Amino acid sequence: MKRRIMTFLLAVCMAVSLLAVPAGAANTAAVTFSDLGDKSTAVAVESLRLLGVLDGYGDGTFRPGTVLTRAQFCKMAVYAMNGSNELGRYRTVTVFSDVKPSYWAAPYINMAAKGKNIISGYADGKFHPDRTVTVGQAVTILLRMLGYKDEDVGGVWPDSYMAEAALIGLTDGVSGTGNEGLTRGQAAKLFLNLLRADQKEGGSYLATLGETRTGQMLVSSTADGPRGAGTALQMASGAVYSLADGKVSNGMLNGTKGTLLLSKNGNEALTFVPDSVGSSKVVVLSTAKATELTDTTGTKYVMDNDTGVYYNGKESVWSEVYSWLNAGTSLTLYLDAGGGVDYVFVGGGTTSNEAVIIYEKGSTSGFSSLAGGTSGYAIYKNGLPATAGDMRKYDVATYSSTTNSIRVCDTRITGYYEDCYPNPKEPTKITVLGYEFNVLPTAMQTVSQFKPGDQITLLLTEDNQVAGAVAASGNTATGNAIGIAEVSSGSATVDLLCGIQVKGSVSLSASDVERLNGQLVRVSSSRKGGLSLTRLTGGVSGELNVAERKLGSRNLADNVVVFQNDGSGLTAISLSQIADGSVPASQITYAGTDWAGRVKVIVLNSAIGGGYIFGRANYTANYDEEGNREGNAQLSVEYGAGKSTPTFETGYVVRNGDIVGITIVTSGNTQRIGSLVYPDELRNVPNTAWSGKGAVTVNGRTYTVPASVPCYNTQTKSWVTLTEARAYADSATLYVYQGVVRFLEVG
Repeated sequence: MKRRIMTFLLAVCMAVSLLAVPAGAANTAAVTFSDLGDKSTAVAVESLRLLGVLDGYGDGTFRPGTVLTRAQFCKMAVYAMNGSNELGRYRTVTVFSDVKPSYWAAPYINMAAKGKNIISGYADGKFHPDRTVTVGQAVTILLRMLGYKDEDVGGVWPDSYMAEAALIGLTDGVSGTGNEGLTRGQAAKLFLNLLRADQKEGGSYLATLGETRTGQMLVSSTADGPRGAGTALQMASGAVYSLADGKVSNGMLNGTKGTLLLSKNGNEALTFVPDSVGSSKVVVLSTAKATELTDTTGTKYVMDNDTGVYYNGKESVWSEVYSWLNAGTSLTLYLDAGGGVDYVFVGGGTTSNEAVIIYEKGSTSGFSSLAGGTSGYAIYKNGLPATAGDMRKYDVATYSSTTNSIRVCDTRITGYYEDCYPNPKEPTKITVLGYEFNVLPTAMQTVSQFKPGDQITLLLTEDNQVAGAVAASGNTATGNAIGIAEVSSGSATVDLLCGIQVKGSVSLSASDVERLNGQLVRVSSSRKGGLSLTRLTGGVSGELNVAERKLGSRNLADNVVVFQNDGSGLTAISLSQIADGSVPASQITYAGTDWAGRVKVIVLNSAIGGGYIFGRANYTANYDEEGNREGNAQLSVEYGAGKSTPTFETGYVVRNGDIVGITIVTSGNTQRIGSLVYPDELRNVPNTAWSGKGAVTVNGRTYTVPASVPCYNTQTKSWVTLTEARAYADSATLYVYQGVVRFLEVG
């Protein structure tokens, strides 16, 4: 009886006989299925479509609820084993009496039975290929593909097989009993789980199909490759791999973290397998620190210096990026099994492939099409929840499949059209303000109306791609790009708040350089290679009340960005760092608003509260001929190699070389020391007290250690990095203020 049952179990398989484009056939066009409203299913289908395991119907549907036959499943299994190149030897073989060589699925069934030994027929010697395949039968086949045998599972079929499959995650996301018919949607999830699974004897199943690259972040499915534009996958590292067989992805996998599957020679991409659905979470940033980030709900996430981050078009690490992240930035956090942050994608979880430009206030026209018919999507504008009423003319909308959200952005860049690639009629790249922007395929129609030398306004997506363009003159969209400038008399670099850096030549006097350097500016251009900078002052006025989150009568935006002058330029601070809880209007240089009239940017003309600059005091007192102190002393604070505050006259009395913190107050063109503090000194703190790189515990209290903390070697009299300091000595002297290590000495 057991033998008959097992014979029945293994008589299972499938293929896609009804499709206009059969699985495994070349597909040179991106395919989006109109009836895939479930994100997890859509992701699974795209990953498997690229591998050739399955496809959709000729009418643009996938039909996820349609049940599969045994022959259809058999064909899928063969492609999931990358066995299609072996089919020739099984075309004329007869294994089952009801599967003649003329039957469409004969080579797949014969190969699965005789070549791969993952199925067998019924006791009557037949296969019955057109019967419905059940969930239990499908699961049994996949377990066989992973190397499991009857004796490994045991028990009663299908319950024992279903239990084993659940244990290893093979049936994650698949509902129903083992005796129910298997649908196409369920099959997609089963096969994706197969690709994520480990073999019984160890090693990933995916590695049996080709060369794998784990821990990858896919940022574009339509990158330019050797086969032409839009035919390659681009990783966050910048690596680009052409898709095999001329396939083109629909972008559903963009912004996901997972494993890249390459051909065995490593030359072509076979598919991309995202990590398990549910391992990512989109948040809106409130504050970013060296050891943690806090979202706008107040939830805190512990961060490590070495945590991978995709930011501004390239891969980096948290310690190098966190200080550039502004409140309100959308972050996709990829979490590990313990809930810790494994990777951060700066943005809404995807890069754009297409965009919709809004031409009427309150319009959401085109949003449903962007989402591919998916319902229940949320709308975010500039990182904040929004409604249709928040839409404005020339806003740009994209869709994030990872988060099922429409991402709306109102960033515009106005300037001189410097260059393009490959030509003005079909530009895929355009250079404005010294920055080369990617042009979305959906933007070519509007961008191609312009040519180098024109004044142009670019309409940007949330990830800084060009969604469209309008003339810079007349009653159209004007640029709103602002950022912090680093200038000399002849050149300028501006780090825009939208996350890109622009460069160009300027012609500035010494007074202009002093006035603009390190300050918030609006940027544009009127000539090739040149920049025009305007310092931002004024805006809305009133007292800043932190507790009420108001500036005058206006509410603060949830993602408000606050800068303060610290003597060397602007530094971003959080509202919580404003010790007094309020700032008078006289100390606010600029306050700008968003589309809803909420204050989104504030520039303070002084260092407030937590804005201390910590470092080594360079102190010189004045004495008369009799050795008595005379007048004010001179004080500056050195806080790194080549980094020092201006020298101020001061009435404070300190010793040269003391570790101090000062605030700097700016009044007009005059600066002075606002306050001075001594941090607490913790001597001989052993390296064993450290928790990773970002925290240290002394006498039961844990202190945060920023990656940028100034470190000084007193023996070599040199500035060193945190890593160099810890490698130099087994202990260090720490200087802490308000729970944070502000300075570190070794030697």
